[in-house]
Amino acid sequence: MKTPNSKLQIPNKSQIANLGERAVTHSTPCSSAYLGGLCGLCVKNLFLPLLVSFSLTALGQDNYEIQVYASETVPSGRTMVELHSNYTIDGQRDRINGMLPSNHAFHETLEITHGFTSWFETGFYVFSSIQPGEGWEWVGDHIRPRVRIPSEWQWPVGLSLSTEFGFQRRAFSEDTWNWELRPIIDKQWGRWYLALNPSFEKSIHGLNSASGFDFAPSAKISFDVTKLVAVGVEYYSSLGQVGHFDNWEKQQHQIFPALDLNLSPDWEFNLGIGIGLTRSTDDLMVKLILGRRF
Repeated sequence: MKTPNSKLQIPNKSQIANLGERAVTHSTPCSSAYLGGLCGLCVKNLFLPLLVSFSLTALGQDNYEIQVYASETVPSGRTMVELHSNYTIDGQRDRINGMLPSNHAFHETLEITHGFTSWFETGFYVFSSIQPGEGWEWVGDHIRPRVRIPSEWQWPVGLSLSTEFGFQRRAFSEDTWNWELRPIIDKQWGRWYLALNPSFEKSIHGLNSASGFDFAPSAKISFDVTKLVAVGVEYYSSLGQVGHFDNWEKQQHQIFPALDLNLSPDWEFNLGIGIGLTRSTDDLMVKLILGRRF
């Protein structure tokens, strides 16, 4: 599961700006043309700038489990336990539409994945959040079955398909039930590695349930500096509804310079610093993934 968005959505700045547009076009008419013009002028010159300025601090991002998936699944009979720790250094500062802000929030996700065959696994997530002044709270749970092309088929690229479904509390998302379909393609060329995750996300229950699928692609490229150390860049985005993409400022785009340590086949270590590229994305955050195979 990813980011930016997709899954545990916080209203972004562009959504708040849209409220200003609706305030202008749907403001209550006054009793005369003069008063109507005056009311429209007040809305346009007073309330709309306030909404726009407020939106400059309303950053939206899914900061729970931020990861570009590799095509490989957990081996049959083994279990992978991962802890995803993310801290938003500079993000949304205000409670919007009943949802808690992301600024200075610490998000902790426990992921447990078991391999049932050499080509099939199922993962289970427990999301939690530590908000400034709010304490540690449970956010929701997801389940994620995944299948892959068996390695013995010797395809030129790795290929797997993940589907994820789950619930998150209304205080943390406009949509309480969501579904994600994530194709995963990757390839190792010598010391270079590339992974693509063109994800499709759908609200099942909530404010956006009437909308279609959103397109939220992510990608990773890395280079093995040594057998133990790899450096690279991860990219996360949410472009909007398929066939009706949002404009650039309403989209979410975030890059993470990342470090991977391959200390043991049983351990996973990933550290990254996220930089938002649009007004609808949290400006700065850090993520850490620690995993152990049993």
